Amino acid sequence: MARIAGVDLPPQKRAQIGLTYIYGIGRPRATKILQEAQVSLDKRVRDLSEEELARIRAVIDQQGNVEGDLRKQMQLDIKRLMDIGCYRGLRHRRGLPVRGQRTHTNARTRKGPRRATIAKKKVAGKK
Repeated sequence: MARIAGVDLPPQKRAQIGLTYIYGIGRPRATKILQEAQVSLDKRVRDLSEEELARIRAVIDQQGNVEGDLRKQMQLDIKRLMDIGCYRGLRHRRGLPVRGQRTHTNARTRKGPRRATIAKKKVAGKK
């Protein structure tokens, strides 16, 4: 099983798709990595030799942040925004959408599930 940057790549997928399982690598970056490492885009992960895996690892290390380092950097960036008290930082702090989306009716992903309203008392009907 191929393990790159602490992630087990699925053996049945093509190498280009398999690399996207690493946080911080999408399709375009995976294509560039494989071209620099001189590995065929159509090759399956299970068919990669140890030499090819070593070349891919070297290119990824050379290019920069992926996985844990990238996650840590992003968290520090968000923390910096919150510390300086800018608008985006305040939105992060309150758990609201950061990029200008409406919140009156949508934004359930950021706001979480709806809070139950106070149960209204049933009006006693005439008997």
